[in-house]
Amino acid sequence: MSLDAFLALLVYAFVTSITPGPNNLMLLASGVNFGLVRTVPHMLGISMGFLVLLLAVGLGLGAVLTAFPALHTGLKIAGGAYLLYLSWKIAMSRTLTGKGETNARPMRFIEAAAF
Repeated sequence: MSLDAFLALLVYAFVTSITPGPNNLMLLASGVNFGLVRTVPHMLGISMGFLVLLLAVGLGLGAVLTAFPALHTGLKIAGGAYLLYLSWKIAMSRTLTGKGETNARPMRFIEAAAF
């Protein structure tokens, strides 16, 4: 990888890590609802997932998906199914401040990394 490409990747990684996207907003909500200590696995999962994403792109995942269109289609279908699952979970979620017991918990490491 050339120095120019590496610097561009570094700037991209920095900018996307500090912008208020869904991960940062989820961490904010988790920190408010569950506290810092219980949110740490969520933070680590997001960091690991982002690292894996950057490594996959840097190692040529785009070329693999271009070479194997069926794999690209399968990835799109799996991603769409995951988005439907997440939207269902959000639509069926309950408030944390409601009456009675709640079994709410912060996202686990693997869940956050997959997100």
